[in-house]
Amino acid sequence: MLPCISVSNIIIMTIQLIFKCSNIVLFRITLIYVINIILIAMPSSLSQKLLTEFIGTFFLSLTICTAAVYGSGGDYAPFGIAATLMVMIYAGGNISGAHYNPAVTVSIYLRGACEKDEVLPYIASQVLAAVSAALVVENLLFPNEPSPGMQALGSEAVVAELLFTFALAYVILNVATTESTSDNGYYGAAIALVVLAGAITVGSISLASFNPAVTSALILSGKISFTNSWMHFAPQFAGAILATYVYKYTINN
Repeated sequence: MLPCISVSNIIIMTIQLIFKCSNIVLFRITLIYVINIILIAMPSSLSQKLLTEFIGTFFLSLTICTAAVYGSGGDYAPFGIAATLMVMIYAGGNISGAHYNPAVTVSIYLRGACEKDEVLPYIASQVLAAVSAALVVENLLFPNEPSPGMQALGSEAVVAELLFTFALAYVILNVATTESTSDNGYYGAAIALVVLAGAITVGSISLASFNPAVTSALILSGKISFTNSWMHFAPQFAGAILATYVYKYTINN
């Protein structure tokens, strides 16, 4: 008989492994303690959703960080990012809805397709996954390579993030939450293609994040300065919220 291992223990062991290479001891201990308390207290169905969100966001952030920060994949990096997102959507869509993005979670909540009590846990799981991915990239995958300098961002980055986060949320709402398109077999590909289009179109302008969790990973990786983080966070949430209201208007009318 295999020993019974709870979801909380699995995540805690994963976080311990990831942060083993980190020198922020107090942060590490506090984070593990908080995760343990939260997961023990929550229903098993929610913990399953959060684990799914963690895994999907982790691999998406890992792919983007290796591509954006260290140039892994070269010209084919956008295809790698889109492929990662697509397979994670197909893998976790039936469990958590495969948000993997705090802005998308907010958008789906405003649309009425996500429970209020799940919003903050979803976002926390996504951000934690992104931070974990950044630490893995920085300390395990490329431990001896200096991180490139931060990318200078201008007002065009705000526009780029606003437009493509809007497009991403709008497509997700239409192909993954609408009754008339439920049980379709193409939603993962459709969502991934939006990210691919954005990465190719504005990747050199804004790093094509379209995702506050991924932005957090890029900040930790040293690619985006914390003082300029609002140029990503603000348009991402604004684009997702705007997409929700446009979606509701087009569906209701």
